[in-house]
Amino acid sequence: MKEYVHIKHGFLPVFDKNSQILILGTLPSVKSRENNFYYGHPQNRFWRVISNLYNEELPITTADKTDLLLKHQIALWDVISECDIIGSSDSSIKNVVPTDINRVLKNSRIKRIYANGGTAKRLFDKFQKQNCGRDAIQLPSTSPANAACNLESLIESWKIILDK
Repeated sequence: MKEYVHIKHGFLPVFDKNSQILILGTLPSVKSRENNFYYGHPQNRFWRVISNLYNEELPITTADKTDLLLKHQIALWDVISECDIIGSSDSSIKNVVPTDINRVLKNSRIKRIYANGGTAKRLFDKFQKQNCGRDAIQLPSTSPANAACNLESLIESWKIILDK
């Protein structure tokens, strides 16, 4: 039986002063933590969705991924700074310490916040919404655990981020 592990988020947010869209995940997965960057699991469709939306090549390196985001005024971070979790199971999350998303909001031009999946949205509403005074729009999760959505339906749902 797997046990709870206390995880501290190891990445800085990706953003610059021109960022207009903030996409929030929950917490980096085990694979993302191993790769030391967001959405590092090879089956996670985040990078395929973003590159498809903007008609860009699929980024491979961390630098390419960062460049893609900043080129299209996208900021990326997570709702959770620390928590106890079993593996990468969002449903097991407990003892949450939220990130301070005001750090991004105060140093960019964020117009809209999107949550990558239901858990990110639920935790945003519980820990972030009142603090930042903003709402987040829930998008379907790009996680491989979200088997109900194929890549094409994810791309269609995520097109909303193109409306600046």
